[in-house]
Amino acid sequence: MGWLLYSIAIGVVVYAMVVVIFFVAGRREDARALAGFVPDCIVLFSRLLRDERLPRRHKLLVAALLPYLLLPFDLIPDFIPVAGQLDDAVIVALVLRRVLRSNPDLVEEHWPGPRRTLERLGARQRPGA
Repeated sequence: MGWLLYSIAIGVVVYAMVVVIFFVAGRREDARALAGFVPDCIVLFSRLLRDERLPRRHKLLVAALLPYLLLPFDLIPDFIPVAGQLDDAVIVALVLRRVLRSNPDLVEEHWPGPRRTLERLGARQRPGA
């Protein structure tokens, strides 16, 4: 159990350092987007699971993601500092991108974070961008 807490602590520290670096470099919007990405995804996925307009195949994809994130074994085990949490973030981004490309209006409606994050993941481009 100690190694799990140790790896989580390292992941949180590295994550926080990256956010601080963005903030200090004057990229405050990027810092906010990065700091809030995982919490924003949790809110989004919970909203999408309750929305009847989301196709069943995407609900199943989102519903399968949640237990995967909670399982102690992954593609890269979570006890490996940084890399263990990175594979989870990549899978979250891939699922989000898949759902986003097929249901952009629905995802944009439920997304609690900055719109720029969705644009980077493959949402529709802003007019004039």
